[in-house]
This record gives sequence, structure tokens and C-alpha cells, in this order.
Amino acid sequence: MKKSEPEKFGAHSRRTFLKTLGTAAVTAAAARTQSVAAELEKANAEKIIGPGAVPVTLNVNGRKLKLQLEPRVTLLDALRNYSSLTGAKEGCDRAACGACTVLSDDEPIYACQKLAIEAQGHEITTVEGLAKGGKLSKVQQAFIDQDALQCGYCTPGFVISVTALLKKNPHPTAAEVRHACAGNLCRCGAHPHILQAAFQAAGVNVPNQTEVIHG
Repeated sequence: MKKSEPEKFGAHSRRTFLKTLGTAAVTAAAARTQSVAAELEKANAEKIIGPGAVPVTLNVNGRKLKLQLEPRVTLLDALRNYSSLTGAKEGCDRAACGACTVLSDDEPIYACQKLAIEAQGHEITTVEGLAKGGKLSKVQQAFIDQDALQCGYCTPGFVISVTALLKKNPHPTAAEVRHACAGNLCRCGAHPHILQAAFQAAGVNVPNQTEVIHG
């Protein structure tokens, strides 16, 4: 029996549709395969760094510091053990005490949590870099004037944190100073004096609320 024209047309349309669909699927799959292959080629072409020492150049306190470091070396380790910059202290080594705080592009960071190789290309400032021409910065001098230290181990980190705050906010409130120093821990309990030092450096006259107990 001879098929009618509509039936022939319908069958032809279905075959054409299926053929077109199959071609599109193959094309899409091929495109995805090519994309994955390109990404793999790019990944394989990337330079593998380490595990041995590699050249690392740090910009610290306005000077170039050229070192040979394994990629696993932290910025804190590089500063303390591969140069003479020992101002940043190693306390907890897990971003809990703030003793290792330094500035990276004027932002306070924990040096123990930053790889030295990742710090390249950034302006690093340690507590040693705050004094200019042998003269202490306002923050450093204020810490001395206000006796804002006891053992002194945590002091460089606090000085850096207060310095970073005053760069952004020259006249902070007490709450803003406490917030800026929230990542720093003083086990000696010098926090009230640290607050006064921040106010002195900011030029804010605030009465000392520290209670003195006479025996």
C-alpha cells in the first residue's frame, strides 16, 4: 500500500530531526572534550615550584629582600630565620595570638599564615619599618609613654594593628580600637594601657580609667 504524502513527509521530518539531534550532540561532546583537553594542557604547562628552595623576592620595609626558600616556608619564618627582621614574634603559629602581625599593603595580616612565596609583589611592613631616620613612629612612642607593655613579646603585633587602624581611621573610638586589636592577645593584661597608647597616637585626649589599688 502506498503511503500518503503527509505520512511520507512526517517520517522524513522525524528522520531529519533525529539526525540533526545526533549531530548536535556529537558536536557539543566534541567541544567539551576539546575544552577539557585545553584546560589539561594549560595545567600541565604551568611551572611546578619546589619542593626544593626557589628564588623569592620580598619587598620588606621598602627594600628588596632576595632569599632562597622552599615553597612551604611562611612569611614569618622567612622574616625571622632567613633575615635579621625578628620583630614579628612566633607565638601560637595558628593565627590565634597576633604576635606575628605585619602589614601587607597596609592591611594587618598574620605572617604565620602567609607563605613567603605568596607575599611576593606586596608591600610588607614589619615593626622595624615603622621608625624613620632613627625616630620612632607616633604609635611606637605612645606605647612607651603609656607603659603599654610588660614582657613585650606581643607588643610588635599590637603596634602594627594600631598603626593599621590609624592609617584608616585617624580618630578612632575606644570600641574601634578594641575591635582593631581583637586579633591580638596580651597575656600580661596591658590592654588598658594599649588603649591609652592608641588614643595618644591619635591625638585624642581621654582620661586614664585604670584603677590604681594602694595596699
